[in-house]
Amino acid sequence: MSERWARAMLTTYRWAGAAAYPLIGTYVAYRASKGKEEHARRRERYGRAGQPRPDGPLIWVHAASVGETMAVVPLIEQILSHGINVVLTTGTVTSAQVAKARLGDRIVHQYVPLDLKPAVSRFLDHWVPDLAIMAESEIWPMTILELGSRRVPQVLVNGRLSDRSFASWTKRSFVAEALFENLAHVIAQTEIDAERFRALGARPVTVSGNLKVDTVPPPVDQAELDRLRGEIGPRRTWAAVSTHDGEEAAAAGVHKQLRTRHPDLLTIIVPRHPDRADAIAAACAEMGLSVARRSLGDKISTRTDIFLGDTIGEMGLYLRLTEIAFVGKSLTGEGGQNPLEPAMLGTAVLSGRNVQNFRESYQKLAACGAARFVRDKEVLAGAVNFLLNNDVERRKMMDAGLATIEDMRGALVTTLQALEPFIHPLIVQARLGVTPAGNGSQ
Repeated sequence: MSERWARAMLTTYRWAGAAAYPLIGTYVAYRASKGKEEHARRRERYGRAGQPRPDGPLIWVHAASVGETMAVVPLIEQILSHGINVVLTTGTVTSAQVAKARLGDRIVHQYVPLDLKPAVSRFLDHWVPDLAIMAESEIWPMTILELGSRRVPQVLVNGRLSDRSFASWTKRSFVAEALFENLAHVIAQTEIDAERFRALGARPVTVSGNLKVDTVPPPVDQAELDRLRGEIGPRRTWAAVSTHDGEEAAAAGVHKQLRTRHPDLLTIIVPRHPDRADAIAAACAEMGLSVARRSLGDKISTRTDIFLGDTIGEMGLYLRLTEIAFVGKSLTGEGGQNPLEPAMLGTAVLSGRNVQNFRESYQKLAACGAARFVRDKEVLAGAVNFLLNNDVERRKMMDAGLATIEDMRGALVTTLQALEPFIHPLIVQARLGVTPAGNGSQ
């Protein structure tokens, strides 16, 4: 009975998607008008290929946004080293830029097709992947079902299920089982994630650790770094990065509170969504603070209170300008943001307590003394002040972060071992110059 109910639900989803397909153009056009889609490449969202399929075996790798894309770059590089083609799909303009910067023309990049049968079928008809690798928590019912019907192995890497996602899937456990039975392997980040996937019917499930630890630190334009360091000079700095609504005001409030003790203090604010920069700058100005915006090329003067990092893809620059970083979506938001990049660049990490989505990473950093939690703006101000005044303690946190990151490495090796049964036959095909049957175009 439950199995029939689950399949009925998925059939309804399929037909609802098919009915909505002719109307979806308005939605995509709206996103393009907001800069959330590349206007010239909107057709890719309907599964229409922007490039021909290369000959030989091909793996489809999907990573939703910037963090997931950066996490799978080392994995993709390993796959490419065996002569296997990769089509990488992402869902955001920013992640497309990251893919271009990190992988160039070694891969084919496409925007992920909408999870509607006509779009997914068209995408699969063209690319004919031999293996599909999805990153983290990308569970798209129609995509999974279409791949399953074509007997394309599907592997979820760096898999995770947040508290909220797990609770949602648990309420629909029969649907989850009907979907997850199509996955050939789930490679989970943590034991908690693995148990959650098993509870929802996934088999087999292994634990790898977090692929994001095995990435290289975010890059930086050294000339720009040197220029900004020259503008900042000997001033003390701290940063609030990946901030969400409300946390920028908290950071600005911390600055006002601390500048009486540290008159030369410069606060760096890097919002998660730079399109909010106008509002953030206006709010800081209302607080009597002078703001220099990175996107406008404003110079950091001795009177600048806030350096607003309102650009995309420059986290490596901002984190190298400080030794203290508060990581956002943890005070006023829910779930937290990734603390690994600040740690691997040698900053002392501060965070609010709402870090459910990165629980294990924070636990390991905190246990080694690399991260500290704050409950509100006042405690954050106290923590920043303490670290500014105590060079030895700040250095201990920085060194502990680097050591913890080194101890956490190894997820890439474990992931490659789990993928070996799926990739090895494709390596053989690539060496023999085999082109799969059905290799075609739109």
